[in-house]
Amino acid sequence: MKTVSIYETGCVRKNNEDFFLILPEAGLFAVADGMGGHNAGEIASNLAINELKKRASALHFINTDEVQQWLIDAIEGANREVFEASSHADEMEGMGTTLTALVLKENKAVIGHIGDSRIYLWRDLSLSLLSEDHSMVNELVRLGQITEEKAKNHPHRNILSRALGVERNTEIDCFKLEFQADDVFLLCTDGFSNVIEDEEITAEFLTDKTWDGHLEKFKDLILTRGAPDNFTAVCCILNGENDVI
Repeated sequence: MKTVSIYETGCVRKNNEDFFLILPEAGLFAVADGMGGHNAGEIASNLAINELKKRASALHFINTDEVQQWLIDAIEGANREVFEASSHADEMEGMGTTLTALVLKENKAVIGHIGDSRIYLWRDLSLSLLSEDHSMVNELVRLGQITEEKAKNHPHRNILSRALGVERNTEIDCFKLEFQADDVFLLCTDGFSNVIEDEEITAEFLTDKTWDGHLEKFKDLILTRGAPDNFTAVCCILNGENDVI
C-alpha cells in the first residue's frame, strides 16, 4: 500500500482546523475538519483524531467482523471527548468537527463518517462517492427541494446537520465493503471537495501521473482558485493483496 496526502491552510484562513491520521501499520486513516470560534475548531478535530490514534493498537488483536464495532466505539469515544471539552471552557462552547475514517483489514474496508468530509473510491477507472454529506443543503437535495446544481452555490452549504462533539450522543454512519487490489480510497475535507468537482477528480486520475503528482495538481488548482478554506486529502492506494493487516 502507498499513501500520499496534502494538508494546506489555504489562502484565507489564518489557522488550520483540519487534522488527519495515517497509520498504515494499523490499516487506519482519517480526516477531520473542526468548527468553532477562536481555535476551538482545531482543538475539536485534534481531539477526535487523537482518540482514534489512542485506540488503534487494538486493531491488531481483533478479527475482521469486529472492526465495524471498534470503529463505532472509537468515534463515539471521540464524540464524548469533544463534547466534554466544549463543556468545560466558554471559548470552546459549541465546538465540533467532522470525522471520516477508514479501516482496512484483510479484504474489508470499514468506513465511519459524520459531517461533510468525504471518502471516495476509485475502482476500474471510475470514481464513486461512498459517504453522504451531513449538511442542511444536502438534506434539501435529498428531499428534492433544490437541485444538486443549486446546492453547489447555496449560501448555507457549509451548515452541518450532524457533527462530532456538538451533542452528548450522535448518529454515525458506519458501513463496510470488500476492497480489491488496485482500489484507491480518497478521504478529503470540504475545503477540497467544495473547490474540486468530482468530474475533475476523475479526469485527473485518468491522466498518466504518479499519485503524488495527482495530489500536487489538486493542491495547485485549489490554491489557484483562492483556497477559501483549509484543505486536506489522503489517498490510500492498494497495489496488492497483502497490503493491509
